[in-house]
Amino acid sequence: MRNIALIVVAVFISVLSIWLPKAAIASGAEQQVCDVGADYLLGVEDYLEAIRLHVEVVRKQPGNALAHYHLGFALGMLGDRLAEVREYRQAEMLGLTSWDLFLNLGLALIDSGDLDAATENLRRAVVFGGDHFESHFNLALVDERRGMLADAEHETLEALRLNPEQPDARNLLGAVYAQEGKIASASLVWSELVRDVPDYEAARKNLAILGSPSEVGDGETAAISLPQAAANAVSN
Repeated sequence: MRNIALIVVAVFISVLSIWLPKAAIASGAEQQVCDVGADYLLGVEDYLEAIRLHVEVVRKQPGNALAHYHLGFALGMLGDRLAEVREYRQAEMLGLTSWDLFLNLGLALIDSGDLDAATENLRRAVVFGGDHFESHFNLALVDERRGMLADAEHETLEALRLNPEQPDARNLLGAVYAQEGKIASASLVWSELVRDVPDYEAARKNLAILGSPSEVGDGETAAISLPQAAANAVSN
């Protein structure tokens, strides 16, 4: 393995699987809705009001696992990580096994600095949501950060199988290859990424690093971590 000062764009991607009112009625997926009004506010990103209404739902229905999950997500979007984790844990204790619950719990634990627990929960996200790009990509980012390069390579390839053109995943694959000493493979990945996405600066810089003998073999991997809210996506 080589230690190279590379750029890994660590944009962790959170997902919340909810149905807005019309979709819930049309699809018959009411099990995804803990309260129509509260979830509508969550869907339109009015997190303060979503918190207020979800607190009421939880007060009236303390055993509503989905309400605890949605409350935790809203709290997390406003930066209250401790409360976010607490509500996710409560949802899990009440029996919720949604893949995105474990994904978001893992991301919250990353922000809290508990990489062991974060990795465990992101692995559960893969178990329950292995057909979702976000599960594999986020786990790959944590594996790379922890130096678990074989695992990071596997999860990155799985993510790219689901979304072959995603630039951050392609850049991550190049970084993993380079740290594993697969310099030709890393160069090929980044060259193709620069060709396909000319303004993707991280790949250009990583190619330049590979081309500099003084850089190869020195330094440590740098991870640029953005806030969870910046990468949030609400989907069904």
